[in-house]
Amino acid sequence: MKEKTFTGEKGTKVRSINHGKLTWFYVEMPTAKDVEFFTRKFNFHPLSLEDVLSRIQRPKIDEDEDHLFLVLHFPVFDKKNRVTKPSEVDIFIGEDYIVTTHCSGNLKPLSAFFKLCQTDEDSRQYYLGRSSGFLLYHILDRLTNYCFPILNKVMENIDEIEDVIFTRTTPDTVRRISLLRRDLISFRRVIRPQIAVIETLEREEYPFLKEDQEIYFGDIADHIRKIWDGLEDCKEVVDGLAETSNWLTSHRIQEIMRVLTIVMAILAPPTLLSGIFGMNVPLPGGIDHGDLFPLGILLAVMALMGTGVFLYLRHRRWL
Repeated sequence: MKEKTFTGEKGTKVRSINHGKLTWFYVEMPTAKDVEFFTRKFNFHPLSLEDVLSRIQRPKIDEDEDHLFLVLHFPVFDKKNRVTKPSEVDIFIGEDYIVTTHCSGNLKPLSAFFKLCQTDEDSRQYYLGRSSGFLLYHILDRLTNYCFPILNKVMENIDEIEDVIFTRTTPDTVRRISLLRRDLISFRRVIRPQIAVIETLEREEYPFLKEDQEIYFGDIADHIRKIWDGLEDCKEVVDGLAETSNWLTSHRIQEIMRVLTIVMAILAPPTLLSGIFGMNVPLPGGIDHGDLFPLGILLAVMALMGTGVFLYLRHRRWL
């Protein structure tokens, strides 16, 4: 069955596809006109419809008599700012319909899945031919699996930093660790609230979904927990890399200060001697202008003093 576009209200962007008794309503970046359409067609709570237009709702699941309302966040990597940001998806699901809206329009797996069901008859028959719960499972499965490439990219960045951190600690390495840590914090904020929502779908019984929720949504919950465990491991590694980088930087600074201190210690006695005999006052054994023999003796004494300090430092194992 071909896609049906609702044009009852001017400016509405709601699209739908249906197979048998099940209809999937889909809208990107919903407007007030779209919300008015849903208000007329369904008995959704006004506060839930307000949440559809908001981009700052926390993940949650609200149960009504004949439908569920889910607010979920999924990660989208912002290449410009090099940080993972949440993209909100709002879902209404009843026995014979499912409504998906997302404000940013940047969730490629969701838009690609809708287009697949829209254009391919076999896919439409398979995914929409059973129940709304079966379709919801595949929507969440695709969105959850979309998280793994982002997680894998984070792990690759960690491996790259591990390869260079022990060879050269540069300001760029410290910056990369800081960006990676910020990205992980943002990623964790996206994933953590989803766990409770998916586990509720797995645990509770909603007869209108008409599927074995423990099996299907348990699979989604396992994937979410696996992603969270991966983020926990990455956090520990990045924290360790940050501590290692700080320690290596501190150690290199200490080595530099140690070398400079040794150089100053070796040069201090000759510098003192040259300062004394360089004063513009008569001194015993003073050097007249053009008299090279006392000057040679003075230079030899200064060299012996520097050598003596060097040998003393070697004897104390400070070199």
